Amino acid sequence: MIKANHVTFEYFRRDDAGNVSEIVEALQDISLQIVPGEFVGILGQNGSGKSTFAKLLNALLEPTEGMITVAGMDTHKEDNIWEIRKNAGMIFQNPDNQIIGTTVEEDTAFGPENIGLESSEIIQRVADALELVGMTAYYQQSPNCLSGGQKQRVAIAGVLAMRPKCIIFDESTAMLDPQGRKEVLQAAHALNQEQNITILYITHEMEEVINADRILVIHQGQLVMEGTPKEVFQSGEQLQEYGLVLPRVSQLAVRLHENGIDFAENVLNIEEFISEVNRVKAYTRIQAMGAGRERDSVVANPDVKQKGRDAFLQEQNRDSERLEAEVQENRQNAMTKGLVLDQVSYEYSPKTIYAYQALKNINLTINKGEFLAIIGHTGSGKSTLIQHFNGLLSPSEGHIYYEGKDIYEKGYLRVQLRGKIGLVFQYPEYQLFAETVLEDVSFGPKNLGLPLLEVQQRAFEAIEAVGLKDTIYDLSPFELSGGQKRRVAIAGVLAMKPEILVLDEPVAGLDPAGRKELLELLKALNEQGMTIVLVSHNMEDVAEYAKRVLVMENGSIILDGTTSRIFQDKKKLEKLGLELPVTAELMRELRVAGHEVNPWIYQMDEAVEELTRYLS
Repeated sequence: MIKANHVTFEYFRRDDAGNVSEIVEALQDISLQIVPGEFVGILGQNGSGKSTFAKLLNALLEPTEGMITVAGMDTHKEDNIWEIRKNAGMIFQNPDNQIIGTTVEEDTAFGPENIGLESSEIIQRVADALELVGMTAYYQQSPNCLSGGQKQRVAIAGVLAMRPKCIIFDESTAMLDPQGRKEVLQAAHALNQEQNITILYITHEMEEVINADRILVIHQGQLVMEGTPKEVFQSGEQLQEYGLVLPRVSQLAVRLHENGIDFAENVLNIEEFISEVNRVKAYTRIQAMGAGRERDSVVANPDVKQKGRDAFLQEQNRDSERLEAEVQENRQNAMTKGLVLDQVSYEYSPKTIYAYQALKNINLTINKGEFLAIIGHTGSGKSTLIQHFNGLLSPSEGHIYYEGKDIYEKGYLRVQLRGKIGLVFQYPEYQLFAETVLEDVSFGPKNLGLPLLEVQQRAFEAIEAVGLKDTIYDLSPFELSGGQKRRVAIAGVLAMKPEILVLDEPVAGLDPAGRKELLELLKALNEQGMTIVLVSHNMEDVAEYAKRVLVMENGSIILDGTTSRIFQDKKKLEKLGLELPVTAELMRELRVAGHEVNPWIYQMDEAVEELTRYLS
């Protein structure tokens, strides 16, 4: 299906006069083959060359050296481009790059129309594609009124409707909620298995490629690893050198092995993990019996003592209630110290056919010093809500207070408010505009009227804080990778030294190393007193970092509590298109299988401690 033969690709950077100032080798001497019907995962750090390689496969770019053929067609030959793009559909990281229709139906139909299909066939393909991505209800909706995740589903539907022989997913689930991500991944596997469509799946989520036929790892433009998921994920230390990590279940297995437990390190999913626990416990029981000791508890007990389980649940609930009480106590002073939304509602495009009620009677208090996560399925109102925090959107109804003042009262300067409440958008490129990175990060402090020396100092500190090197100061922000752009955008907000930092999916599209660095930065800022509000679809990040969680549904806040409390309600979360963190799901499944472990653990470190105790 695809053959790359000694492929190299170079980007040319030019100065103001148009002369080449630098040559960047994005890909170096890559050779590989992908057979028809194969499902191939592609991993690598931000800036490793994954997206560049993907664009070469459907002739959006041409190799500087070497040759690529798709279904036997040379991408160098202009006469082949039309057929290549019919055969190799591509779904980009940012859906705005490929949405052009005025309605969801029109956008999805665009591809089939352009390959000359009959109207009846187009209608059927559009219906099938929208059903696959869960967007049938938005048939006549304008894409401009959709959330980022919903737009992404529409972009995927547009490619699916073309029914190509090969589909390239370039981080296309990065902005989707857990249920949406699961549906798209299932759809990709169904297309692969039932229709023999070749799938190239570029991702930073290791769990998404554990069922791939093969995994390719690209690092600094080179193909450095290749093999089955089992083979690739056996090399944890090597992956770490490339800025990647093992799947969460594999990480837990490795840590148990390091703690002296005779536990296989190459398990990839929950089922394999439970089987390994069964094996270890059975072996421990045999050893105990051989030593003449009674060890009734060493084997999974199908009849878990209900009384003990109920007692533990009550204890867990009491702990959550205590933490909840602390949150409530802190809120008593929030009217004068924090951010308060009182009966806030918001309607998009009022009095038009596109009118849409995005927020409904929101009552919310955010205390200074909190680390708050906001979760909810795509389109639940999360992004709309946070744009009210610093006055980017004005409520259709209700009031917003900061430090006891109504931010919409006459005389209140919202420019000052935006210096105190910083917002990092879902797509960083939307807030980058200057010629260089340094100028972009300096823009905010400069507009506060600060002395030039302080402006520069703030910019330097912010750029360093987000893990970028001083070598990028003079680069254009638009030359950077998606992950680097996100860091520059965050640096621009940090340079303002806000009291509240609000981030909308800040780690979506970042590689594992970059994600951890950024989240650790947010944790450090929070420990220094900054309030952090994190909108995220990644339950692992929420579990590890947030202390309080809001759950949104159809423009309303339906759950608000401590992280521990929220992740106890599995059925409710799943009903809302969300899911438990992998660690929490694993601990519950172990308990269901009869293993007497704490089923309410949701953080990795706690799980390692609990399972080490249980298996020792």
